[in-house]
Amino acid sequence: MAIIVDKEQKRKDIALASKEIIIEKGIHDLTISQIAQTAGIGKGTFYEYFKSKEELLFELVNLLMSEYNIKKEIRLAKAESTKDKIKIFADFFYDEESKELRVLYKMFIGISLLSPEKEMVDFQTECFNYYYQWFERLIQEGIEKKEIPPQTIVMAKGLFSMAKGLFIASETTHSIEDVKTELDLFIDTLFEVIGIKECK
Repeated sequence: MAIIVDKEQKRKDIALASKEIIIEKGIHDLTISQIAQTAGIGKGTFYEYFKSKEELLFELVNLLMSEYNIKKEIRLAKAESTKDKIKIFADFFYDEESKELRVLYKMFIGISLLSPEKEMVDFQTECFNYYYQWFERLIQEGIEKKEIPPQTIVMAKGLFSMAKGLFIASETTHSIEDVKTELDLFIDTLFEVIGIKECK
């Protein structure tokens, strides 16, 4: 009797099995043979599921981000203030739990900038829109709870992009030593400036 293979699950399994070796060696120095050996498949089987190692990385980042989002939703639900929720939202860029995912994410950003294939650009756009809408909902909830003034919604896209900008600056320069400290200081100061206390 023929074995029926769940191709979608097999694709996920290959990507997840490759995580450690991608983190260890980096996507540029890694060969398809090394990936196949690590995943316990033949080189030909790899190409049945992925056209390139970059596509494998794309799948892996997508899978891990989905898992991370579920955990973040739980943490956000437990937070009481909008300020705390914004800090939780931004902690992807420094918390220990997302350390491996950040390494993979940096590789993905690098590939997207150097060789922006349509599929990767579409994924980046989809990610930006997804996370921005999520972030915007947090801001809107804060406005409805009268924790922050209504005009804060105009600042949402800038606030959202700022955390990623600090992260990239910290990874590419020696100007930012501690992303957490910088983000916390920025968010605390911002909430003082926008007059959170006066909005109650």
